[in-house]
Amino acid sequence: MSSHDIPEENLPAEQDQHGAVGVADEKNPFADPGLPPHEHRVQDIDERAAKRSERVVALLFTVSMLATVGFIASYVSIPNDKTIYVFPIGHINAMNFALGLTLGLALFAIGAGAVHWARTLMSDVEIADERHPIEASPEVKAKVMDDFRQGAKESALGRRKLIRNTMLGAMALFPLSGVMLLRDLGPLPHNKLRHTLWSKGKLLVNMNTNEPLRPSDVAVGSLTFVKPEGLEETDEDFQTQIAKAAVMIIRLQPANIKDKRELEWSHEGIVAYSKICTHVGCPISLYEQQTHHVLCPCHQSTFDLSDGARVIFGPAGHALPQLRIGVNDQGYLEALGDFDEPVGPAFWERG
Repeated sequence: MSSHDIPEENLPAEQDQHGAVGVADEKNPFADPGLPPHEHRVQDIDERAAKRSERVVALLFTVSMLATVGFIASYVSIPNDKTIYVFPIGHINAMNFALGLTLGLALFAIGAGAVHWARTLMSDVEIADERHPIEASPEVKAKVMDDFRQGAKESALGRRKLIRNTMLGAMALFPLSGVMLLRDLGPLPHNKLRHTLWSKGKLLVNMNTNEPLRPSDVAVGSLTFVKPEGLEETDEDFQTQIAKAAVMIIRLQPANIKDKRELEWSHEGIVAYSKICTHVGCPISLYEQQTHHVLCPCHQSTFDLSDGARVIFGPAGHALPQLRIGVNDQGYLEALGDFDEPVGPAFWERG
């Protein structure tokens, strides 16, 4: 249906604001041709079409609300280590996929609803406005307020309550997504960062062979990575636990150990230190046998294992925590307790 099929008295009132119209000639080749005649949209002349557009906008705002609720539900209910297969991406983290999908849908639905509202229901009459000085005069300020009131009136926000209510609902719910992200800034970890799976009597198990170690298995100058007895790679929380409990053991000549406590906590020159760098938590894996230094490959923090694993280079803030070890009745290396300080980087409540 076009505006030509509607009686003149049913059409919305026109505003004669097309500006001056000129005719191009030799003296004025760039004369203002004016604006073309205004074509009414179907929503301007058919209230049923306007109602359909109103329902579409309300539906988009409602979808945004549901997506925001889905974001919150996903954040709370999906385990952060769960993976799913999504074609054609492959295996990805389920929580990241759900959060990205719901957050993107919530934003898109709000934007699409606003655009559809503006294109189909708000006024689309062309208005020409003359340029004016930067400093606003009282008349301009009054005109701005008049335009604002006119725009509010033409938006039909007061008359179309379905759009207004669903839009307010979508805009009110969406910020909750950001509020939920603040949840991890709270004291939820409690004391989990201060303790690992190591405890008195836990055997030192070789990460490669999955077998407990005897002192004779560790040669002088060698570097071996161990985990606490009972921790298996098939465990659901393996990655979480190994991120705190990963340990490297190195055998030094007792005469080369400079730190008194390090010597007391070792066994026949075998020392055990956390593998987690105290800078940003990268796994340490590079060992220099002649100097007894270990190097973090991420930012080159260097620790001297013959002197309490103190930092001798790089951005790390403190030494690697040492695990006190001994030998049990069967001759296997065992821990004599947990680390006496939190492993890894410092955190604000560490004290």
